[in-house]
Amino acid sequence: MTDSAQPPAFPLDSPPPDEAVRAADPVGAVAEAKERPDPPEPPEEIVRAARLAPGHWFGTVDPGWRGEGVPPDYAVAGRWRSDATGEIVEWQDNDAYLPSPQVLGWPEPTDPVDAALQRAVTGYGPAEDVAYALTDAEVAVLTLPDGSPVTATGSDGTPVVPVFTSSRYLNLVGALAFEHRAAIELLPQLPEEHRIYVNPPSPAGAVLETGPLAEMMALTKTARPRTEPDGTERVAAGDA
Repeated sequence: MTDSAQPPAFPLDSPPPDEAVRAADPVGAVAEAKERPDPPEPPEEIVRAARLAPGHWFGTVDPGWRGEGVPPDYAVAGRWRSDATGEIVEWQDNDAYLPSPQVLGWPEPTDPVDAALQRAVTGYGPAEDVAYALTDAEVAVLTLPDGSPVTATGSDGTPVVPVFTSSRYLNLVGALAFEHRAAIELLPQLPEEHRIYVNPPSPAGAVLETGPLAEMMALTKTARPRTEPDGTERVAAGDA
């Protein structure tokens, strides 16, 4: 069993978002979303705002960012400028922009792990949240006749054990034998030097290093903040 395109290999220490996006997007969906040949059409709310405030710039925020206050650079697709009459006359791209899963057209997450992966590989959430979500998760593991996990090799030669957090992704690999196991209990059972490949068929599928992943899971028992999709923070499971 091999993967056709290498997913991001997270060391779980918050890799630079742009690197994570490039690694997670071998078919170029992110690049296509960022490189528009022509300026986009201004939305109606921008047109109305321009008429009310001539001679100003108006930023366009990615709908995937739901925080409060001034949005970060990576969440701003670009900005529009209105002239002295209130007409839109210029569009300026933002080179630091990272399109969110919503803009990329990815399907809605199936579960907390899938949601954390989608945010992490696009730069809208920290990689640590993947570990937090996996701590209490149960995953499906393909099994051999003796019950041991099926192993595979990534396109770069990395040995991996594919795991699935939902039936949506599991069903895509066919009618193969599998078992449900707690993710936190699975890590010690992996063959030596193997990493887990979470949701291979997903656009946000990722390879995770088992050592750092286990350490991050342990940190969920401490009072460490966790970033939510809306940009707020709450303590990890076990802290309340």
